[in-house]
Amino acid sequence: MEPFDKIAIIGLGLIGSSIARATRRAGLAKEIAGHDASPVVLNQAAKLGLCDNLHADVGDCVEDAGLVILCAPVGAFKAIAQDIAQHLAKGAILSDVGSVKGAVIRDVFSYVPRDVHFIPAHPIAGTEFSGPEAGFASLFDGRWTILTPLAGSDPAAVERLKDFWEGLGSQVDVMDSAHHDLVLAITSHLPHLIAYNIVGTAHDLEKVTEGEVIKYSASGFRDFTRIAASDPIMWRDVFLNNRDAVLEVLGRFNEDLSQLQRAVRNGDGQTLYDWFTRTRAIRRAIVDLGQDTAAPNFGRNKSQ
Repeated sequence: MEPFDKIAIIGLGLIGSSIARATRRAGLAKEIAGHDASPVVLNQAAKLGLCDNLHADVGDCVEDAGLVILCAPVGAFKAIAQDIAQHLAKGAILSDVGSVKGAVIRDVFSYVPRDVHFIPAHPIAGTEFSGPEAGFASLFDGRWTILTPLAGSDPAAVERLKDFWEGLGSQVDVMDSAHHDLVLAITSHLPHLIAYNIVGTAHDLEKVTEGEVIKYSASGFRDFTRIAASDPIMWRDVFLNNRDAVLEVLGRFNEDLSQLQRAVRNGDGQTLYDWFTRTRAIRRAIVDLGQDTAAPNFGRNKSQ
């Protein structure tokens, strides 16, 4: 694709810094500008050479940018949209990487000038680490990015953004924002909520010491701790901004959990076996699609 003359990345944590690295790797922009609300993060980004130029003022950062990507926590989007509105270039694409889309549209759309293309997006990629040093250029390789364009969006602008994400290594899909939020509630948001809960319960269990939880953690609990180590600010904002979809799938989860509870209480081995056989097939399908590895211990080396 033809590179952008300039892109602006607002928020230089794991995702924002990875976009900067992947953009440079693929030559997708002649100039990469960056902004972060934290002076500490800006200093780290400068030392890492993430961007061609860094800005303490978000308005200065987006000036003349053909593509602006909001990579801050979604709770900050409204204030950012207000600050950058008058600085956005005519014909620019404004996008984001938020894990929720309905709330992003609610908070941002009314501030977007009519001559700017607002196309929300969500790369389904990440790790439990955060900050500019955590990013890497291959983060999006083979992963999915979902675009949720609004009704009436310019098809050429949507295609341009699709090409950009494909250039970063992603596979790209397009869907309605409400459907996105429901899908992500079950595939991402609820698992994080469960992980935070399980790890917190283990920590609070009076008859098991914290030392024993750490020392004897089997792989299942260890995997929950990895998820529960994710950025607390980001996930706080996700749950507050995707409340309806999360509560919907959480209600279904509680119903299913009650069914499993009854099976355990009643010694109903057949129900347990049937359930575990069905869910095992889901794991195999994920591996077959290349979204994870079937390597022993999930591909971890011994040091991990």
